Amino acid sequence: MLILVSGGSASGKSKYAEDLVVQAPPGERIYVATMQVWDEESRRRVERHRAMRAGKGFRTEERPVHLDHMSVPAGAVVLLEDLSNLTANEWFGSEGREGAEERVLAGIRKLKAESACTVVVTNELFSDGIRYDQETADYLSALARLNVAVAAEADQVYEVVCGIPVCWKGA
Repeated sequence: MLILVSGGSASGKSKYAEDLVVQAPPGERIYVATMQVWDEESRRRVERHRAMRAGKGFRTEERPVHLDHMSVPAGAVVLLEDLSNLTANEWFGSEGREGAEERVLAGIRKLKAESACTVVVTNELFSDGIRYDQETADYLSALARLNVAVAAEADQVYEVVCGIPVCWKGA
């Protein structure tokens, strides 16, 4: 099973995604962390997410790039946090843009195939009305294409708005 959870910044999407994993059938819970820590703000965000999942039985796997190289045990329940960071890491990383979307999508498909359930968190970054430089605009276009591709393959798709999950696909 593949579930996509989207929402804006601080919408409650991460908490909702964690709740989905906790409510999933029993299996090893794996939190796939994609954020690269560059500064104090990112350190605070990582700590906040660690505190949110404390006591919920997650094993954390740091995977900022090459999700397609990761394997999980059969029956595992996986939370990928998040697609936006993973895409940025691949897009702006040492291997460059060429093949970045394919690498990300291949990794998600691999997790889906190996796990009992994979929950992917993504961000809604497209309605702020800001005109970005071309490099950032290209990244946002890549993320949008990946969001569409993952949503198409997902069994369930949710958007979290003001802490309220709205189901767009599945039950």
